[in-house]
Amino acid sequence: MTGADSPVLRVAGRPVARYVTRPELPARCSPRPYLHPVTTLTGTAVTEFAPADHTHHLGVGVAVPDVEGHNFWGGRTFVRDQGPTELDNHGAQRHTSFPLRDSDGFVEELRWVAAGAELLRERRTVAATPLTDRAWALDFTFSLTNVTPGALTIGSPATNGRPGAAYGGFFWRARKEDAAPDVLTPDAESEAAVHGRRADWLALVGSTWSLVFAGATERTRRDPWFVRTEEYPGVGSSLAHDTRLAVAPGDTAVRRIVTVVADGRLDAPGAAALVRKAVSP
Repeated sequence: MTGADSPVLRVAGRPVARYVTRPELPARCSPRPYLHPVTTLTGTAVTEFAPADHTHHLGVGVAVPDVEGHNFWGGRTFVRDQGPTELDNHGAQRHTSFPLRDSDGFVEELRWVAAGAELLRERRTVAATPLTDRAWALDFTFSLTNVTPGALTIGSPATNGRPGAAYGGFFWRARKEDAAPDVLTPDAESEAAVHGRRADWLALVGSTWSLVFAGATERTRRDPWFVRTEEYPGVGSSLAHDTRLAVAPGDTAVRRIVTVVADGRLDAPGAAALVRKAVSP
């Protein structure tokens, strides 16, 4: 890892991801640390940063559109019976420290701040591990602790009245190409078939690359997948799909996603084999 504010993750000596801890971004983007670029072992980029279609999509990270009405996702806020609305309600995730740093990963402490108050404290653990000569895995855990004296709830546009828009949580904005990527799970294919559904893993397959996302804990696997391929390529794990997620004072919500980053186009058996290798029991 090099650089105070942009450490680089390496696998077998190869740089595979850069982590930006203190981005200089407008408030409307809900400034937050992110990974970009993330690449395959041969150097193919598999993330996008601030694309024209959604300038608040920032590579790989944690983004939540509604924490007690504060926007930690960026862009407009979906308001019930009103639709997407520009509001001055954006929060920021602020890097505090790296209790642990190494060439293959780190542990980070963050503060989630909005309207001059700290709402959540996060511990984020990120590790890059080798799998094969054509694939590696990004192991990403985040733990959100309510540091306020009252209960906090986390919502999404879906819980606020927009069907099918349960984004919020771990989110990966993928590489956009001329053709939309394929998407598949162990028993389904196509965006319509996998979006909003639970699956042990979900693969996004581009022209020369594949990403395979897997919930690495039983609790994480209960969160449905948020998937976009036609409008833009992106995958997330939904913290608030049907109902708001409540976090009591002092309580912590924890999620762990492991993502296989592979050169080439994986099929279902190949994706499943790499997930088994990547996710520890």
